[in-house]
Amino acid sequence: MASTRLFAREALTPEGWAQNVSVEIGADGRIVAVTPNANSQGVKVGALLPAPGNAHSHAFQRAMAGLTEYRSAAHDDFWTWRTLMYHFVERLTPDDIEAIAAQVQMEMLEAGFAAIGEFHYLHHQPDGTPYENPAELGERMFSAAAETGIGYAHLPVLYMRGGMDGRALQGGQRRFGNTLDTFENLFEKARTGLANLPGDARLGVAPHSLRAVDETALRFAAGLQRTAPVHIHAAEQTGEVDEALVHLGARPVEWLLDKMKIGADWRLVHATQMTETETKALAASGAGIVVCPITEANLGDGIFPARDYLSAGGALALGSDSNIRISLSEELRALEHSQRLRDRERAVLATPEKSCGRRMLEAVAEGGASALGRDAGRIEAGALADLFALDTAAPDLAGLSGDRLLDAWIFAGGDRLVTDVWAAGRHMVKDGRHIKRDAIAARFNKVMLRLRSEL
Repeated sequence: MASTRLFAREALTPEGWAQNVSVEIGADGRIVAVTPNANSQGVKVGALLPAPGNAHSHAFQRAMAGLTEYRSAAHDDFWTWRTLMYHFVERLTPDDIEAIAAQVQMEMLEAGFAAIGEFHYLHHQPDGTPYENPAELGERMFSAAAETGIGYAHLPVLYMRGGMDGRALQGGQRRFGNTLDTFENLFEKARTGLANLPGDARLGVAPHSLRAVDETALRFAAGLQRTAPVHIHAAEQTGEVDEALVHLGARPVEWLLDKMKIGADWRLVHATQMTETETKALAASGAGIVVCPITEANLGDGIFPARDYLSAGGALALGSDSNIRISLSEELRALEHSQRLRDRERAVLATPEKSCGRRMLEAVAEGGASALGRDAGRIEAGALADLFALDTAAPDLAGLSGDRLLDAWIFAGGDRLVTDVWAAGRHMVKDGRHIKRDAIAARFNKVMLRLRSEL
């Protein structure tokens, strides 16, 4: 990749907003220099911002978007939705999975995300039999990432049981299951496969949840050699908390803090069911949280205590989880709006120094980078060039600058205002469109027409 120079009317740097900013990107995808008050040279954009990573994705669930919005039981909740998801997953082929993953990654880039953390738990054939190449489905994810150019972090999931009572995997869950030995083999094959992606690709690990692994398996997964943190679903649902109290004698976050001594190398996904004590203790531990506000609202998970967690200094990242809607601006909007609905206040996450938009974006840019093991999240020399630009001439943003521009993008505008996106310096979105949109969308549409015809 050749070196690149950008010129932004304004840019959000670690020192604050700067005007007429030149950003030089080296051939290695890292920022070489950031120069305010510079001459206009290179690719010209309006507002240049650090692009967050999307730290929690189940790509295949994008194919279910909009198909579960009806009552399937007298009491419809996460658990009934999960049953429908297991039924759906049995129908997906490797080709389907790759086409869906490419579409998801493309949509993330067009929304302003520069990277993805794929919480990958589709490992086997529908009956649980491994493919001839046991790493087949992981390699389909890598192929999608090679095509889309997204910054990719692979988070292979260890899934061993159907609940904390040790029951066996059933139905759609059989595609997820592994022993410690077979999982270690998958993990090492993933390391080999990732070597074919750009150098910013990362390998983490994801013991699915305390429902799916016991303490021995959790320690095994955490001990694997990685370049990204350990990710785990935790305290997403009240039913999970109740199950943990019965079988573990503690709440999930409480148990992880006590038994695993989790710290900066851990990321908990959701954590919508935390006590105030757990929230403060988790922030103090250095372990981060990945919130997925759109999915959490869609599944009725609850509201993440963002005000208390951020006030305690906690590291926060965003994810799109079920991918029912892939939108950076809407995830941020939903995060703040959920706090307002709970507390019946406005501008809950703002501080005296920073607006809602700026505080949230800076937090998730930094937190998303650390969640994926990326040296990014800031417009600064030495950092990976994970960047996105907004159209400052658009009606929603015209005449605005600084924090007000960010707030207008999140609360009044949307992802249509994203003009350009760079992932480790790779210019993958231009004029609001991914450079390979037509081919990727055509394959996805073909898959969806077949799947929907079978409903």
